[in-house]
Amino acid sequence: MASKNLKLLINPLNNENPITVQVLGICSALAVTVQVKPALIMALSVTVVTGFSNLIIASLRNTIPPRIRIIVQLVVIAALVIIVDQLLKAYVYDVSKKLSVFVGLIITNCILMGRLEAFAMANKPWESFLDGIGNGFGYGMILVVVSVLRELFGSGSLLGFQLIPQSFYEAGYKDNGMMILPPMALITVGIIIWIQRTKNRKLIEK
Repeated sequence: MASKNLKLLINPLNNENPITVQVLGICSALAVTVQVKPALIMALSVTVVTGFSNLIIASLRNTIPPRIRIIVQLVVIAALVIIVDQLLKAYVYDVSKKLSVFVGLIITNCILMGRLEAFAMANKPWESFLDGIGNGFGYGMILVVVSVLRELFGSGSLLGFQLIPQSFYEAGYKDNGMMILPPMALITVGIIIWIQRTKNRKLIEK
């Protein structure tokens, strides 16, 4: 049982990653990864919503009429997203403004609906909670990797701290402005997918 629970947390980080393997949640991955801080907050928000929506739906799954299960799932997700959005506005308002509508769009994130339908509706609450947290971590990991590369090479900083020495700029180094453009987010995700599938040939069949 412990091994199964561990797999629920670990598998989404690699062979079942929601972004690089299942190709879900791409839109937000492209939109909020210019800087690390918004990407971290978005990753945490999705993880919380995915984990607790899985937990709630798994707890109610035997009482939800099949004909309205999608409506119930959306209501649960929307309620959690509203709570998260209000918390962000209360405690990290600057980041909340940067994330703009993308926090609200968590409601339509394919990862959430996919996990509710594929896992929470057929499994117990604890396992479903772990599955949600694992997929949130897998999603967040890609966001953080992409945002680190884009902020570092596009702005020369990480989390607002300048990492590339001033002497480099004086010697002629320039930040790569292309890294902060939306197409570079897609290219970066594509490179990550290519590296992952090169290392694991079984993923090519998926």
